[in-house]
Amino acid sequence: MSAVIKHIRVRSRPKRTLEITDELQQVLADSGARDGLLTVFCRHTSCSLVIMENADPSARVDLEGFLERLVPPDDPHYTHTLEGPDDMPSHIKMALTRTHEAIPFADGRLLLGTWQGVFLWEHRAMAHQRELVVHIQ
Repeated sequence: MSAVIKHIRVRSRPKRTLEITDELQQVLADSGARDGLLTVFCRHTSCSLVIMENADPSARVDLEGFLERLVPPDDPHYTHTLEGPDDMPSHIKMALTRTHEAIPFADGRLLLGTWQGVFLWEHRAMAHQRELVVHIQ
């Protein structure tokens, strides 16, 4: 059993989800692997990964809005504030979501559901260059 590890970089969008399904499928295709498990890991503490509906963008808008209301940027109880008012809320949002996703694949295709996509979720108020590690086994 062999493994492939690939680093990919993506430019995030402020406080938004960005679909990365096609990038992951391309890494899988380039690997030549046919059947197994693809894991993607986010190497940051202020963004996360999520598998979410990719057909109707309003589902992601609602999810983004819900988490923004749940973890507001102006909570007076935050003590970690040196990097700006969105930094600590970004860490909390990351901790409440996920830093990795594991997706099985067969015949060289990710086995996502019909309406599923994989998204990088930027929690900061500015876009960032984000690095993801893809592991295929």
